Amino acid sequence: MTGEKRFCYIETPIGTLYIEEDGRGITRVDFVSTAGEDNSYGSEFLGSAAKQLGEYFAGERKAFSLPLSLSGTVFQQKVWNELLKIPYGQTRSYGEIAAAAGNPKACRAVGMAVHRNPVAVIVPCHRVIGKNGSLTGYAAGLDKKIKLLTLESTYSQNGSGAALCDDF
Repeated sequence: MTGEKRFCYIETPIGTLYIEEDGRGITRVDFVSTAGEDNSYGSEFLGSAAKQLGEYFAGERKAFSLPLSLSGTVFQQKVWNELLKIPYGQTRSYGEIAAAAGNPKACRAVGMAVHRNPVAVIVPCHRVIGKNGSLTGYAAGLDKKIKLLTLESTYSQNGSGAALCDDF
């Protein structure tokens, strides 16, 4: 069923996620205000994505192993691939991503590619910060970016999977 879009919604500690796939892989993960009606029809991709995202939010998963089917320019694809290399619990600046993508002066273009990332959380655009360490924009809102970074910091520091704060 390649090309047919199927989707589902999952509840997370920081909001509802919409997950979409096209028969080849995950095409979209977005925070949404309310859940709609699923059309997942037993999709293995969606089931696996929902399971892995649940493990991530529980502090049990530090990396995702899901096939992705992302549409974007060659530069966007390079940037998204660099985002996938940022380790759990760590951050990189736009400049560092630009250099890793082969164009150290393309910080603004990196910012646009990060903003257009279609797969939130799994392609960890929340791990990109300003060069001075400032938390810059996030499509789902800075509050969600802060919560994702806090979640990762919490679980990477104690490693036990036991939450150290009441935010989640």
